[in-house]
Amino acid sequence: MHTVCESAHCPNISECWNGGTATFMLMGDVCTRGCKFCAVKTGNPMKQLDADEPKKLAKALAEIKIFLEDGGASHFAECIREIKKEYPEMIVEVLIPDFKGDVEALRKIIDAKPEVIAHNIETIERLQSKVRDVRANYKQSLSVLENVKKFSPKIYT
Repeated sequence: MHTVCESAHCPNISECWNGGTATFMLMGDVCTRGCKFCAVKTGNPMKQLDADEPKKLAKALAEIKIFLEDGGASHFAECIREIKKEYPEMIVEVLIPDFKGDVEALRKIIDAKPEVIAHNIETIERLQSKVRDVRANYKQSLSVLENVKKFSPKIYT
């Protein structure tokens, strides 16, 4: 399966995916439109359709739904733990979404003990509704960083 998110090299991919949004490309990874602003491969795909694509799409959606129950926090945390297990001396910095304000999801990241937890606020409060995804919230982003410090003051934010 291909997504526009990946094929277009979208810089907001993690925010959308963790918010439950993904745009799948059907009929392959080549688009026939050729928009100048887009990074998706363009041209005439000239391929046969994948008859299993509808089933693959349904399976991918089921997997995403399972993964996104906690916004991916469990997956982030497990990655951090594995790095720490194999390379205990390595400094780990993780760039996380806001997890829709879910403090328990954030705690999973904190409990994995990365040295740095980063979260992009991206803009000033006055402009956030104009430039950020509508699901993003300036105060919620600030609360992510505040909660990291509240639960673990030694972690750099």
